[in-house]
Amino acid sequence: MPTDASHPSQAYDFDCLVFIGRFQPPHLGHLAVIREALKQARQVIVLVGSSWQARSLRNPWRFEERQMMLRSGFDEEDNQRLEITPLLDALYNNDVWVRDVQRKVRDLTAPANARLPRIGLIGASRGQSSYYLSLFPQWESVSVPLVEGISASQIRERLFRSPGSTDDYLSTGAYHDLPPGVVDRVALFCRGSDYEQLLEEQQLLDQYRKAWQQAPYPPIFVTVNAVVVQSGHVLLVRRTAAPGKGLFALPGGFINPHERLLDACLRELRERIRLKVPEPVLKGSLRGQRLFDEPHRSWRGRTLAEAFYFALRPDQQLPQLKPVKGGDHARWVALADLQPDSLFEDHFFIIQNFLGLPADFTSESAH
Repeated sequence: MPTDASHPSQAYDFDCLVFIGRFQPPHLGHLAVIREALKQARQVIVLVGSSWQARSLRNPWRFEERQMMLRSGFDEEDNQRLEITPLLDALYNNDVWVRDVQRKVRDLTAPANARLPRIGLIGASRGQSSYYLSLFPQWESVSVPLVEGISASQIRERLFRSPGSTDDYLSTGAYHDLPPGVVDRVALFCRGSDYEQLLEEQQLLDQYRKAWQQAPYPPIFVTVNAVVVQSGHVLLVRRTAAPGKGLFALPGGFINPHERLLDACLRELRERIRLKVPEPVLKGSLRGQRLFDEPHRSWRGRTLAEAFYFALRPDQQLPQLKPVKGGDHARWVALADLQPDSLFEDHFFIIQNFLGLPADFTSESAH
């Protein structure tokens, strides 16, 4: 944090301005907000959301990559006044997320004297900041005009459409959307294996959308997931194919047309996982269920997931799992080993909902 001697606080309207975003990727609109914040505040805190998420078409870049992209747009003096810190999502619990934001800002703005710092929340007008403002009434709000014609989602669509279109975009149109340092880092990323895997997922998604394009309404899919916990372990499968190849996921799948949701969940555990627990025992271990409906939760489009939480009685021996030929590999994973960036889609947050895992429990290991 800079000293008051180098940047007198009386020269600024605020001691600190906070800017929250996902920055996938950081574009010229984001930089315009940060530059305005640097004019008005002695210190600027940029909270980078969706940190510790597995790579996906919606979240292609990790926190460290986005941090470097953001810093590339500012000189050394401005970077000394910028605090760029990761923020873990809490998709289904606003209170947990708000508490995490409050704690990070409190720790980074702890006053050296008795005077409380003047803190504000800054964002682009008509952006998501209007929603954030309602969650932090104790902070003043600063609105910056939106930079028209720039959209992070459209930038991602151009980058992952095909290698040819990506090259064309980076060599021509990208500089209208992205700072030069970001263009350079994105171009480097697009020459690596992570880009190739995401490109494969985009092609799968295009095929998926094509299969449903004649439907009279956009399809809404319904799936089930099982959160099975015993003796400090949770039952997960390792995905063997795209999307999310190599990631852990909760057991589950689509429901059959004439099937109730719980029956579909039990069928998945019986047929695909071959969990050696009698069905009456599973039903007796059911401790909760919830619908998970975050609009962007699934790669395939609007997908609702009904998850069932089974808490099996503690035992020295975890129930056996019989491998299914050609299927995903099931295993028991210790709760202490769970990391959000190793889990598919929103499955970490589904587990978090039932087990109460703290939103910042990965913070120490992430740096």
